[in-house]
Amino acid sequence: MSENGARTGEAGRIDTANREDHAPQAARGGLGLKDDLVMALRFFSRMPTGDTPHEKPDLGRIAMALPLASVMIGLGPILLLAGVWLGLPGYFAAALSVAAMVVVGGGMMEDSLADAADGLFGGSTPERRLEILKDSRHGTYGVSALCLFLVLRVTAIGSVATINPLAAAALWLAANIAGRSGALWVAVALPPARADGAAAEAGKLPASQFWIGAALALILVFVIGAPASSLLGVIFSALSVVLVVLGWTAICKRLVGGQTGDLIGAAAGLGEVAALTVLLIFA
Repeated sequence: MSENGARTGEAGRIDTANREDHAPQAARGGLGLKDDLVMALRFFSRMPTGDTPHEKPDLGRIAMALPLASVMIGLGPILLLAGVWLGLPGYFAAALSVAAMVVVGGGMMEDSLADAADGLFGGSTPERRLEILKDSRHGTYGVSALCLFLVLRVTAIGSVATINPLAAAALWLAANIAGRSGALWVAVALPPARADGAAAEAGKLPASQFWIGAALALILVFVIGAPASSLLGVIFSALSVVLVVLGWTAICKRLVGGQTGDLIGAAAGLGEVAALTVLLIFA
């Protein structure tokens, strides 16, 4: 078992909520896109967002700003693929790019996938699964899921970057946007699996706000991904994310009866891989 570092997490890791609980609190009430974007970046990344007071996370506001936040989170990492034009091998540039994404995202998506794999498939009862999900240590299921996720990312991006780094960057960014926004459906369809934790703290995500964010995400995926793939690629990649998220939602409901931040984060990772797979087929 390996001890994970800071317990931040995709879609609301617990220590993120704790930091925000102790930070100066701003008045609530949706102050506009800029404030929602800051909230989404603080919730999903380690990017600097200034010294403005932290607000209590609101999934509705986060969902609508998340597509733009995903672009900001991914922009730095994908720029490293330009190293191919400087003479770096495509797979090496892809590995650097994925490493940068892990750093910018605070390892949240990766940690969520590992925790979800351990929790859902390492326990025999809902209570035991939730207990494992909350444990910061990773077992065989978790380490395997984490390694496979990183390998799939590097090989997918590297295979395209060797030929066309710009196309590789566009495909990955589009897949990341689709996966992150699509994963929030889990928070629409399922109640929090436990009363504590940041997922419960952030509240239920209204379907109307999810669909606004999903529509913006789809537009960005088309604008960014279609030139490197095709219109059919974008359509089928979006459908693949829908199928993966719906399937994951059903698994979460059956095994733990609800959702947690880890389970939402894992859905984002699975959705990204699904979208990237389909975009590559049509590239």
